[in-house]
Amino acid sequence: MLHDFMANPHVFWLSLGGLLLAAELVGASGYLLWSGVAAALVGAVTWIMPLPWEWSGTAFALLTILAAWLWWKWLNQRVDKSAGNSALNQRGQQLVGTHATVLEPVTNQFTRVQIGDSSWRAICASPLNVGDKVVITGVEGATLRVEPEAR
Repeated sequence: MLHDFMANPHVFWLSLGGLLLAAELVGASGYLLWSGVAAALVGAVTWIMPLPWEWSGTAFALLTILAAWLWWKWLNQRVDKSAGNSALNQRGQQLVGTHATVLEPVTNQFTRVQIGDSSWRAICASPLNVGDKVVITGVEGATLRVEPEAR
């Protein structure tokens, strides 16, 4: 069997590429994907233009390093772009700027406001009546800070 691999090195590289791609299906965060692609590329090149083992091994190593570096660079750009939303999973922060309706009279500066189909605890320094329209200006824990809408 070793003799067959020595006679047809492209079979080795294509097999290695297939095995690495299959192992990527288990979930290796993309690293084996690009190593498998590098092995498949080396296999295709050695099929078209036979290379000595030293050159094909070097080509595989360089292609794997290059692909891993490009993958890392692409992921970092992608993470930097998605990091702009600092209110992710912070429902109160996402509501800032939203308009709401007062549900209860203000007691000790606290009231409840309706947003969509839910009600939220709110704090407001201004006197408000039931039914008044307010805008959410901030969040203090799970309590919304509201101000009367400008008329």
